[in-house]
Amino acid sequence: MIHSARLIRLSDGVCVRSLDVILAVCVRVCVCVYECVCVTQPQWAMCGPTVSLCLLLWMVVMRVSRTQGQVAALTAPHAEVGRPVLIGCNLTMQTGETVKQVRWLDRHKRLLLAYLPTVPVRVSHQAPGVQLTASHSDGSHITITTVRPEDEGCYRCVFDVYPRGPLEGTTCIRVNGRVHMEGNQTAVSGKPATLSCRYNLPEKVQQVLWRKTAEQGDTTTVASFTKHGSHKTEEQYRGRVSLSRTLGDTRLTIQEVRTEDEACYTCEFHTYPDGTRRDRACLSVYVLPKPEVSHVTSSPGVGEANCTARSRPAAEITWNVGGDNRTLGPPTASAYEQGDGTTVVTSTLLFHPALLSDVSVQCVVHHPGLEKPLTVSVNTNMSPATVVLLSVCGVASVLLLCLCVCLCKCFICTED
Repeated sequence: MIHSARLIRLSDGVCVRSLDVILAVCVRVCVCVYECVCVTQPQWAMCGPTVSLCLLLWMVVMRVSRTQGQVAALTAPHAEVGRPVLIGCNLTMQTGETVKQVRWLDRHKRLLLAYLPTVPVRVSHQAPGVQLTASHSDGSHITITTVRPEDEGCYRCVFDVYPRGPLEGTTCIRVNGRVHMEGNQTAVSGKPATLSCRYNLPEKVQQVLWRKTAEQGDTTTVASFTKHGSHKTEEQYRGRVSLSRTLGDTRLTIQEVRTEDEACYTCEFHTYPDGTRRDRACLSVYVLPKPEVSHVTSSPGVGEANCTARSRPAAEITWNVGGDNRTLGPPTASAYEQGDGTTVVTSTLLFHPALLSDVSVQCVVHHPGLEKPLTVSVNTNMSPATVVLLSVCGVASVLLLCLCVCLCKCFICTED
């Protein structure tokens, strides 16, 4: 009971402030364990928990004693080309020790950064592209602002500790490339379209592969190119799709786009040793409208104009009647989806027949693939002078035809 109480007081009062205190605790722990082992059998049952606690304290003390004066680096980060990366080291020192200087060196032992950890920090050397991110009594963190492929490797952090001397740690960077695709694109049916994709570590690429994912979710391979020069285009795309024979910058070209080419395309870079890197972009296919107009008199006193446009996606049709109010209500529209993915839109306008002779009735077709709307007139308004001119031209044409016939009879036909 006396030994147990003594141990409890010892465990409640432990306060690790220096290595000397830690060693003193170790001695007390050893004495406690020895006394517990040497007691009689009835008392052993009471000392069992004490022995376990003594052993636990011993392990903690040994762990703390081993970490005195050591440098621990952060977990090795994966860095992406063109982006910043943070690396750092943490320092464990003994009581009475101070850090006089901190240095960072690259894998070629070139000095990147050196500074005195005063307040404020005094930097004595700083290489381009390197920044001191954090400095405190037990650690240092720096940032490489823009990672390059040649930055891959191990970096050393050196703490000049007084009075012990230099303590150092090592942290390594593994550089990964980044895939960049130009984003979603739109193509016009019958025209060529090119999808581009880049990977900024081409020396690691073993193969480039393009896949197509349709709207229904089906994914098929389109084409591929390997580091050894092997080129393959799947049978269903041969003669219409071509793939550039490059690894770092790949281009997939569709010679004449069809509506079934509308899908999402994935470019895959199979790299070593970083594995597969990919990006995706979607291609939308437009079929531009070619509007057709017609007009009839559907019933006495009622004219009917129809404007029809087939396109992908569906077009929007409006009417321009010059502000005239002789239309018989708003236009009506109907849309019919076709098997090829296009939509036929028809807009019908009812009006008084006299409207066509007074103003120009126009069908206006809007579509996202057009720079500006298409306008088609239902009629052509003519001034009286234009009517007279056309009449004169018509009479002159008839007279000229009669003259040709007379000349033929008088000269050419007579000689025969």
